[in-house]
Amino acid sequence: MTDEVTTEEEATEAPHPAPSETERRQLHDMWASGTEEPAWVVASTAEGAQLMLPRDQATGEDVAGEGGTLVVDDRLFEDEAAEAETTILNMGPQHPSTHGVLRLQLELEGEVIRRVKPVIGYLHTGMEKTGETLTFLQGPTNVTRMDYLAPFHNELCFSLATEALLGIELPPRAEAIRVLMTELNRVSSHLTWVATQGMDLGAVSMMIYGIRERELLLAFFEKTTGLRMNHNYIRPGGVAADLPDGWEEDVVGILEGIPKGLSDYHDLLTNNPIFLGRTQGVGVITSEECFAYGITGPPLRATGVDWDLRKTQPYSGIEQYEFDVPLGENGDVYDRYTVRMEEMVQSLRIVSQVLETMPDGDYRTTDLKVTPPPRKRIDESMEALIHHFKIFTEGFKVPAGEHYQAIEGPRGELGHYLVSVGEAKPWRLHCRTPSFAAIQSLPIMMGDQLIADSIAVIASIDPVLGDVDR
Repeated sequence: MTDEVTTEEEATEAPHPAPSETERRQLHDMWASGTEEPAWVVASTAEGAQLMLPRDQATGEDVAGEGGTLVVDDRLFEDEAAEAETTILNMGPQHPSTHGVLRLQLELEGEVIRRVKPVIGYLHTGMEKTGETLTFLQGPTNVTRMDYLAPFHNELCFSLATEALLGIELPPRAEAIRVLMTELNRVSSHLTWVATQGMDLGAVSMMIYGIRERELLLAFFEKTTGLRMNHNYIRPGGVAADLPDGWEEDVVGILEGIPKGLSDYHDLLTNNPIFLGRTQGVGVITSEECFAYGITGPPLRATGVDWDLRKTQPYSGIEQYEFDVPLGENGDVYDRYTVRMEEMVQSLRIVSQVLETMPDGDYRTTDLKVTPPPRKRIDESMEALIHHFKIFTEGFKVPAGEHYQAIEGPRGELGHYLVSVGEAKPWRLHCRTPSFAAIQSLPIMMGDQLIADSIAVIASIDPVLGDVDR
């Protein structure tokens, strides 16, 4: 009888049995009962599960989705390239021109992109779950960090959803202040976009010009809220503080300075033959494809669809102001540029009307269940001090119910779904963010495009990855 000797090679090739449930639990220092992940979750999040499938393993639907033809077959070439003639290239997640931590798997045939697969999840913020651990009054502190270029819009959306559950109405001045700040925020967000879009295409001067005008807005934001971003200014019940002294002169300076900058942008880009060549007919998406993928905002309006929630589902009294909805025709990078440029003009038009019609009165509701007492009363009354302390430590209870609130953010429909069980904290918070929908349209826009145009396409949808990996 000979002893069995296992060589090093055999030991390496020997299959290892899967660990038992008990062994698997022992691998973790902590284990919450009932949190075992289903098999489909494990399979979809395992290493390599998000990789682009090889052509010999991919189904027709897989290839269509990664090639951008799942909805409308708009490929320029009918013939399929042989696998030996294509190259898989990882773009990102470190690439600065992706406007955040985004990874794209590209299948290239020479310099032409055949398939695209966006891979997200590198930020790991968990803001929706965090929102369930914060009181309704603390909620804006959390959501303002999702889309960090449009913090006021996230604060407004969360506050409107909370107020709908509370059943309270705001004073006219509070609503006017909200419209003023969100429309100025729309302009500052679009200025960041046009600055980076120009730089992405080689117009480095555009970055300097865009940030120059944006500083006018950020200086006003800082004067009003104390911060340049992540303000926590719009809160359930109104706003944190009234507008500062001299705010009218600041807004007049903005209304005079921004249009001058926009005129410079048009001189630099709008009729520039290089810019036209890099944007017209590039990154085309149809209105039908936008509907299928849930694309809203400027990318949808660039296809000619007249859909703006400020018109169709008005909020915060914005229906009393006059403004137009800019539209495009071709759904390409250039139309998305022209739509956003005109949107800044229309937002400034709204701001001008708010300036002329700003009502007097309170900047937050007088409902004592929601609003803390004035600062002066805290020094005079023990009851006021206790009231103030309880609101900011325990929060206020919101009646049981659920509500979905949608507003028109700079990138499209921003929606917050809140569920309350009658406590001071949400039972569930879920956000419908426009960047998440826009990212999944990249295979359509980038399919059969030159790789040199990939950055122009990505920048044209203006994604914020904090808006995606929330």
